[in-house]
Order: sequence, then C-alpha cells, then structure tokens
Amino acid sequence: MRTKSLKKNKINVVTLGCSKNVYDSEVLMGQLKASGKEVAHEEEGNIVVINTCGFINNAKEESINTILDFMQKKEDGEVDKVFVTGCLSERYKPDLQKEIPNVDQYFGTTELPGLLKALGADYKHELIGERLTTTPKNYAYLKIAEGCDRPCSFCAIPIMRGKHKSTPIETLVIEAEKLAAKGVKELILIAQDLTYYGLDLYKKRNLAELLENLVKVEGIEWIRLHYAFPTGFPMDVLEVMKREPKICNYLDIPLQHISDDILKSMRRGTTKEKTTKLLKAFREAVPEMTIRTTLIVGYPGETEENFQELKQWVTDMRFERLGCFTYSHEENTHAYNLEDNVPEDIKQDRANQIMEIQSQISWELNQAKIGQTLKVVIDRKEGEYFVGRTEFDSPDVDNEVLIDASKTYLKTGEFTTVTITDAADFDLYGEVAVIN
Repeated sequence: MRTKSLKKNKINVVTLGCSKNVYDSEVLMGQLKASGKEVAHEEEGNIVVINTCGFINNAKEESINTILDFMQKKEDGEVDKVFVTGCLSERYKPDLQKEIPNVDQYFGTTELPGLLKALGADYKHELIGERLTTTPKNYAYLKIAEGCDRPCSFCAIPIMRGKHKSTPIETLVIEAEKLAAKGVKELILIAQDLTYYGLDLYKKRNLAELLENLVKVEGIEWIRLHYAFPTGFPMDVLEVMKREPKICNYLDIPLQHISDDILKSMRRGTTKEKTTKLLKAFREAVPEMTIRTTLIVGYPGETEENFQELKQWVTDMRFERLGCFTYSHEENTHAYNLEDNVPEDIKQDRANQIMEIQSQISWELNQAKIGQTLKVVIDRKEGEYFVGRTEFDSPDVDNEVLIDASKTYLKTGEFTTVTITDAADFDLYGEVAVIN
C-alpha cells in the first residue's frame, strides 16, 4: 500500500539581465504551462532554470554567483535539479561545464526545444504570442527581432545572439492582440537594433509599417521604442510618432560616445557631426520627444581630451534621460585586441562626472514640469505613494511620478491625469488633476 504521494515538480524560472531575457523567460514559461507543467517566476520550486546574462563583467559575475547559490541549494537538498540557459551559457558553455559540472544541463540562447525536452515538455510551434508575462499587468515587452548585424567593437551580443532576424509583422500583431486581451496597455518594443527591423524579411527598414499595424490593436494605449541604432535610422518612424497618439514621444538610442576617434575605434559607423545632426532632426520632427541614451567611458585609448569632449557634448545636448557605463573588456570582441589602458578608478570617476552633469540637467528639466498636467500610468503602490510614469519614461530606468496614497486611491495598471506639484533630480511629485 502506498503511503507517500509522488511529489509534483514545480519549475522556478530565474531571470537575469535585460528585457530580452525577461521576454525569453516568459516564452519558456508559456510553453511549460501549455505542457501542463507547474511553473513560477523567481519563487520556490524544486526544479530551477536560470536564464543568464553574459554581456559585461558585472552581469557575468551575477550569473555565476546565482548558479553557485542554486548548486549549494541542490547540495543541501532544497532543489532537485538546476538547468542553465541564456547568454552566459551560449558564450561559455565548455568553460561552465568544466568549472561547474554538477549543473544538470546547459543550453544556449537558441536551444529552447532542447531545454523544454529536458524539462519533460514539448515545444509547441502553434503557441504564437502565448507567454506568461512577469511584468506588472499594464505593460509587456514585445521582442520584434533577435540578434544583431552591427560590428561594434566592444559588444559580444552577436556572439551570444547571432545575426539579426526580424519577426514578421503579422506574428507581432497576433502577439500584441493576445497581450491586449490580458489587459496589457503598453507595449515596449525591444530588439538588439530596432532600426534594422524588416531588412531581412522585407528588404527595407520596416519599423514604421510595423508601428502602423500595432497602433490598430484595440486596448493598447502606449507603444514605446527601445534600442535604436544611430546609423541608418528610418526617418519615416518620426512621421508615425508625430501622427499616432499611441506611440510615445520617446526613443531609446544608445550613442556610446561622441569623440570621432573613439567612435571610429568602436566601429559605430558614424561621427560627431552626423550624430548631432540626427538628434537635431529628431527634435525638429518631434519637438516634445524624450531622448534616452547610454554612454561608455573608459574605452581603450580614451584620453582626457576625448572625455572632456564627451562631457561638453552631454552638457550641450541636454538629454532628457541618460545612463553611463564603464567599459568592460570582453573576450572575442574586436576591442579585446586593444589594451584596456584606462584604470578602473578613472573609468568610475568619469562615469560619476557624466552622471553629475546629467543629474543637474534632469533636475532643471523636471523643474519646468511643475504645474503641468500629464497622463500617467500607475505601475505600483510603494510605501506611502502610488508610483506611476508618463509617456516620457520607461519602467525601471527612468523618472517616476509619486502620488500621495493617503489623499487618493488609484488602481494599479490604470491611467490617470496628474498635475505635477514638485520635482527632484529624477522624480516628479503630483496630485490627481481635477478636471472641470
């Protein structure tokens, strides 16, 4: 007679790294659920899948530490099996198998069917757009392409993600419709390079046509563009942004540097003059646009003169949103052949100087918003505040709008109109507007 019931497996998916990994984890979880598996995201589970990042040193360290933590849990009997997938696994599989051999199995970025099989599930081709979203219910990432064809010297993404491959418009529309049916109101379009979208499928840059189709999806109120590349930007996108209220006046365009010497060594395919001209064209076409960019300091050979030029340019351009990273020397990239000759403390000091300038710019731009009434989506309640965002802000990386929860009750995921009453460097404070 059986006295003990069989333990039901629960699969815990742990996501590290960028929004592209979030998306991949959601697809994996959707597939597992369709095969009848019990699945959770970053909760308890006796089977663990770690979706790793291998982009720069800090991310690699976090991924390795997470794997080691779960190997300890396996040793202690807290989990039964550990599988590793994603970029770190794609890039360093032989090394990882050697160094951490007690992981049950390693999978690369394109081995989803194999991973599912190892988890006792089948890969179902017909599940277009079926994902278990892990973001707050009001927004979701929509990955429109995979991989990258750009030759940037510092970047390992093509090694981990392969060549650029666009997803067909009709597939993305189906996915957007399914997300809208679940209550998603904001789509954040992501890819390694949005501006390349469609070249492989339609023989032209086709982001504008994709946007024209996505704005027709009922229930979607905001569409946000992430990770555009400055070379060959399809200017017809600006016309659609200007014309279609659903497309946020927002563009994330990582520019990395501005010194011609550094841009050339980075193999960015552009110059200071061309970049400045492009940004001027953006501002003229869509004056209310918020531009987010990211910069790298401490790249091999970056002189004090190169850095001062970058600093001056950041001061002059007055970006609404800006992030700054220190250069990470990555194996198998073109820049790895160069001497990583800027000391770490100087890299960090340069990053701090850039962010100090940006902090002042952001404060000044935020002060100008006091008294304005803006459309805000409520993402969450935190402490004494409801926390929301305007169309000019992306989740996790940009400014937030804080509304006193003791004065007003607001529903998470809903839009409301807010009058800005105060502003700090990176946050706005507001009250729900009284509409007469």
